[in-house]
Amino acid sequence: MSSAPACCSPCSWSASAPVPDLSRTPVEQRALDLEKTADWYRRFRLFETPGQSGLYADWAGGVEDDAEVLALIITLPRPKRQPNLVFACARLLGAPLAGYPVFRRWLLEHWPAVAAEALVRATQTNEPRRLTAVMPILASIGPRVALIEVGASAGLCLYPDRYSYDYSGRRVDPADGPSPVLLSAEPTGPVPLPEHPPEVLWRAGLDLNPLHVHDPEDVRWLDTLVWPEQAARRRRLDAAISIVRRDPPLLVRGDAAHDLEALVARAPAGVPLVIVSPAVLVYLAPEQRAAFADAVTGFGRWISLDGVGVLPRVDALLPETPVPGDFTVSLDGRPLARCGAHGQSLDWFVG
Repeated sequence: MSSAPACCSPCSWSASAPVPDLSRTPVEQRALDLEKTADWYRRFRLFETPGQSGLYADWAGGVEDDAEVLALIITLPRPKRQPNLVFACARLLGAPLAGYPVFRRWLLEHWPAVAAEALVRATQTNEPRRLTAVMPILASIGPRVALIEVGASAGLCLYPDRYSYDYSGRRVDPADGPSPVLLSAEPTGPVPLPEHPPEVLWRAGLDLNPLHVHDPEDVRWLDTLVWPEQAARRRRLDAAISIVRRDPPLLVRGDAAHDLEALVARAPAGVPLVIVSPAVLVYLAPEQRAAFADAVTGFGRWISLDGVGVLPRVDALLPETPVPGDFTVSLDGRPLARCGAHGQSLDWFVG
């Protein structure tokens, strides 16, 4: 399941490159790129880092006001300019976990290596805690399901039946007993909790660049995508990886625009098929998001977690104005709840 917020994998679809605006001069386009990138880092600082990472807040705040660093970042393709990716690539290469002045000096000195790393990486954050929002919906669909995740990364979010859940003391454990992975959320509203998570009879993930839990370099990248201060999140990642290593999922390298239908055809008959897209549609152009939403409901049930503005047709059905930084949780295009970017909160507004 990526900020974008944290996001899961942005490589599930092959988004087309932005079409240059030929009405702007190169100088005007550069100024616009600088402005938009500074705003991206500002919004990241304001809406995604509070309560999550003081260090990333400091780095993002420094970048948003730093013309020299912004000028380097805009040399990357637009999708590669995101704070999560730039910061993670820097950390992977040894950036010091220090305040912005120290980080800035390191980044300027090592920028060619950071840029090269960003070009071959994606923010494939695999945050199983987002399943606190997905699991109750899965249970409402049936006691047994087949599951496909778009943008699956290493597939850690394909195991809702192998994890335990805690909703402010209301515990949901697998049928065979408590799991070493405990996913917790602070709930409000009438969250429909089952006695046990539904059983996943078949699970598969689709990603342009699947990560594998038995590959040390892939695991190192997943670990680096965890924000610096989040020790509990890192422990949760390690425990989830241990579970997945015992029974790895089917992970298919492919593009959802062309390969999802073929993967759907491999799902078993006689069991509800559920397709989940947690924090992935933000990486698509608006017309691609609409096309995906139109197509996916013809394959099975569809659960999506999306930030404000990603799916306007879903936002239009919300009972109240969405909160920046939160995700809307929807089933087949109908909003049911909102949740924190990493699944830490769950506000259910449908009875």
